[in-house]
Amino acid sequence: MPQTLLPAGRIVPDQLRARYHRSPTQPPGSRQAVMVTAMRQRQAAASGRTVELVGVPFDGMGRPGAQANAPAALRSAGLLAAFPAGVVELADLPVPPPIPSRGGRSGFLNERALLAMISALRHRVTRAVAAGRFPFVYGADCSVLLATVPAVREVKGVAGLLFVDGHEDATPMELSDSGEAANMEVALLLGLSGGDRFPADLRDHMACLDSAAIAMLGQRDEPYRAQLGVATVGDRVWLRTAEQVSANPGRAAQQAVERVESHATHWWLHTDLDVLARSEFSACGAPGEPALAGGLTWSQLAEIVHQALREGGCCGWSMAVYNPDLDPGGRAALRIVELVADAFRSYGRWI
Repeated sequence: MPQTLLPAGRIVPDQLRARYHRSPTQPPGSRQAVMVTAMRQRQAAASGRTVELVGVPFDGMGRPGAQANAPAALRSAGLLAAFPAGVVELADLPVPPPIPSRGGRSGFLNERALLAMISALRHRVTRAVAAGRFPFVYGADCSVLLATVPAVREVKGVAGLLFVDGHEDATPMELSDSGEAANMEVALLLGLSGGDRFPADLRDHMACLDSAAIAMLGQRDEPYRAQLGVATVGDRVWLRTAEQVSANPGRAAQQAVERVESHATHWWLHTDLDVLARSEFSACGAPGEPALAGGLTWSQLAEIVHQALREGGCCGWSMAVYNPDLDPGGRAALRIVELVADAFRSYGRWI
C-alpha cells in the first residue's frame, strides 16, 4: 500500500488515511481519529502530487496568538481532511516568541521571529519542491512569500507569482509606518526596497522576482497607499483591481496565469484572505482596524483558485491572514477549509 508519513513518526496506509481526520481538540500527531464522510474517500482517489502541509504559527504584528494561532484553528476545523490521499503533514515551523517592536537596524517589526520564520520556511519549501511535492502553507501573513518565492527560484531556476490580495504590499521600508514585512514583501521581492540595512540571509534572497513574472489580482488599497505616499506598482506589473476581477474572476485568473507562465513556467499561488469583502470575511487584521471598501465574494475567490490550479505550473499555495481571535465561533475557519477542500476535490489532479 502507498503510505503517508504523519507527525511523530506515524505511518498510515493511504487507503486508511483517507478515512480519518483528527478530532478538533487533538494536536498534530494525535492518534485519536474519527471517521469522515465517503465524499472524502472519493476525494482521495482524485489525488495528484503529494501535498505537504506547512503550518506557520507567526504573527507579523508581534501579537501573542492572533495569526500565529491560525494553523491550529484550521486543523481543528478539519483542514487535514480537505486534501486527497498522499499528504505529508510535518510539525508546524518553530518560531520564536513575538516581540512587538521594530528591529534597530532593519526596521522590521517582530524582527527575530520574522527572520527565523523566513529561514525555516524557505528550507522547508525548498525541500518539498525539490522532492516533487506540492507545499500548502497556511497561517501567518504575506511575509511567507519572502520564503516561498525564493525557494521556488532556488529549485527551478526562475519563479513566478500569482498574487491574490486586497493590498499591493509594495510599500518600501523607507515609507513604512509600522515595519510590518507583510506590507512590503512585493517591494522586497521585486528589488524596490532593500540595501545593506537588511540581514545578509534575507538580503541574499531578495530581488528574486522579475516584474514580468508576477500577476496581481484583487487590489483595492488606494486610500491606504495614499496615506503613506506609496505609488501603485500597477505601472510595473500586470495588475487587475478587485472591481476589474469581479466581473469575470475565472477569466481574470486565466489571463493572470498566462501572463506569469509567459515568463516563468514554475510559479507560486498566494491568497491573502483580505481580498474578500469584509461582509464575507471579517476574521483578519486587528480589532478596530478600518476595513477596505469593496472586495470579492467567496465564490469569486473560489473561481480564481480553481482556475489557477487547473492551468498548471503551480508549485505551491499559501493561504494567509486569518486571525482566529476574530472568529470566536470558528465559522470563518470552516469556510476557509471548505474553499481549500473544494479546490483540491475539483482540481487537485492538475497540481
